[in-house]
Amino acid sequence: MSDGAIPPVRRTTRFRELLASPSLEFLIEAHNGISARIGEEAGFRGIWAGGLCMSAQYGVRDSNEASWTQVLEMLEFMADATTLPILLDGDTGYGNFNNVRRLVRKLEQRGVAAVCIEDKLYPKTNSFIDGDRQQLADIDEFCSRIKAGKDAQRDDDFAIITRVEAFIAGWGLGEALRRAEAYHAAGSDGILIHSALSRPSEVLAFKKEWGDRLPVVIVPTKYHATPTDVFREAGFSIAIWANHLLRAAVTAMQETARTIQREQSLQSVEDRIAPVRELFRLQGASELQEAEERYLPKRQDRSRAVILAASRGSALGALTESRPKAMVAVRGQPLLGHIVAAYNGAGIKRITVVRGYRPEAFDLPALTYVDNPDYADTSELVSLSVALGADPDDSRDLVVSYGDVIFKRYILEAIEEPDADFVVAVDTDWRDSVNRGRAADYVRCSQPHSRRAFYQPVWLEAAGEDLPEAEIHGEWMGFLRVAAPALPRLRAVVAAMAADPGNRRAKLHQLLAELVRRGEKVRVVYTTGHWLDVDSLDDVVAAGSFA
Repeated sequence: MSDGAIPPVRRTTRFRELLASPSLEFLIEAHNGISARIGEEAGFRGIWAGGLCMSAQYGVRDSNEASWTQVLEMLEFMADATTLPILLDGDTGYGNFNNVRRLVRKLEQRGVAAVCIEDKLYPKTNSFIDGDRQQLADIDEFCSRIKAGKDAQRDDDFAIITRVEAFIAGWGLGEALRRAEAYHAAGSDGILIHSALSRPSEVLAFKKEWGDRLPVVIVPTKYHATPTDVFREAGFSIAIWANHLLRAAVTAMQETARTIQREQSLQSVEDRIAPVRELFRLQGASELQEAEERYLPKRQDRSRAVILAASRGSALGALTESRPKAMVAVRGQPLLGHIVAAYNGAGIKRITVVRGYRPEAFDLPALTYVDNPDYADTSELVSLSVALGADPDDSRDLVVSYGDVIFKRYILEAIEEPDADFVVAVDTDWRDSVNRGRAADYVRCSQPHSRRAFYQPVWLEAAGEDLPEAEIHGEWMGFLRVAAPALPRLRAVVAAMAADPGNRRAKLHQLLAELVRRGEKVRVVYTTGHWLDVDSLDDVVAAGSFA
């Protein structure tokens, strides 16, 4: 290369290194792009694109019901998603010598490192289904497939592995050795010896007799209880974990589907499945975002946030002697860190934090800090007034929340959606607060939570800690979004309230009530759970699981 850089090692070469390694190497099954990337992230050095799983992800049988062009298309996605060498389970080669040589050329074009072909007739049947009734290919005819494939390859390191099915068909060790020797002479780069027994006696017997004439690959699906050291000591080259990612996914999907169907809700599964952001990460969404930064015109964030974190949280006792509640550690990072991460995940990077008690304890980077020096004698309204006074920018929407409430990111996304000047998030699961005797910001709305609420706008009518239980429609979760055009009106209401000495201890629910009293329309977004107000030591413990 002209710049002196060392070119990357080709995938074909890396597969050859695995095949010739003096120690036992491992391949993990993958059947699409995302499973290939998961295998690479887990630390595997190579991928097995198995016929059973490639067929199953299409929902068809492992009997060549998925065409070889469909397999090629999926392999292209897999090769793009991972840097690892891929060994394709090429069944019988999809036909005779002519099909095999065309297959090899197409695999090389897509960056696939190797192919394994088995000595059975086309169309094949999975080896674990009536194996002893399956017909093996004529040795000379199968050797023609190997020779044609080797002649067709343009990369000298591309490998053709030949799978010997003699044990599967019940023909015994002698036939397995005879076939392996013929395939070796025809140019095979390695032998995959297959067995359907629950113990490894057949493959061990083969390896003992075969020695080291060619590398030997095994697939321990049936004899999975055998200690891996047995394979190492026998001198096998590669062991393939051939279908376990798909089988694990099937179990998880079946359980999740049954749960959702039974409960007609996502609540009990949401925290047990991968978050959507993990899918985005595996898909490489961050790379696209970086590319957008390079190539697209710059865009300003639509929203900014204010987090009210001035209070000590004296109910937490010794935990807040030297730090405010917002800086109490939850799973290795401050409560505030979890809150900021949720904002950042929703694309809100400009964040102002209002400090009060122990301001020096706040040490999270990339935040703007303002102080409420009268925190001990004031409350939330005054802290908000301080934040608004410190930042006169009314060009973008504002989200206000508390420094002791952790939440799932989708809550922010939910209050971003409505086209309204003022939006609040209201939890429909409010009775737990009543039962626990905990102070909460209850609300009455224009209609209760119901199916109708998804089709018609719901508006705030009243807010307070002492609403009659019969009037309560939910608990305000502490989230208020104010659209940019409405910020001057918010500032005017906050300034007027803060100027009244009687409001020095006013809370934000009183601000909501005042907005309604002045005729402002406050849109309500109903949700259920997925947030936690950290008020007690028990809440700190619960926050660890929630986070």
